[in-house]
Amino acid sequence: MEVVGWMADPRKRKPNRTLDCVGLYCPEPIFRARLELDQMEEDAILEVIADDPGAEEDIPRLVNKLGHQILEVRKEGDKLVFLIRKVGR
Repeated sequence: MEVVGWMADPRKRKPNRTLDCVGLYCPEPIFRARLELDQMEEDAILEVIADDPGAEEDIPRLVNKLGHQILEVRKEGDKLVFLIRKVGR
């Protein structure tokens, strides 16, 4: 699959902020991610790092509900890393 448009440029996928939620469990990672996204400007990218197994479903659900965009989800050992682009309203 070819990546085109906005996501084609890897420099645009670098996070503006990183939120470390390692050691926190539901609902804390979701609550903190929401607070961070609310404070960020349009097109800013938030990196969320979590080790709560529930985050794999909960973070994408939150992002979808808020109308933002998941750019990447990856596993690094026992951690999940999400890159979220804040979409303007």
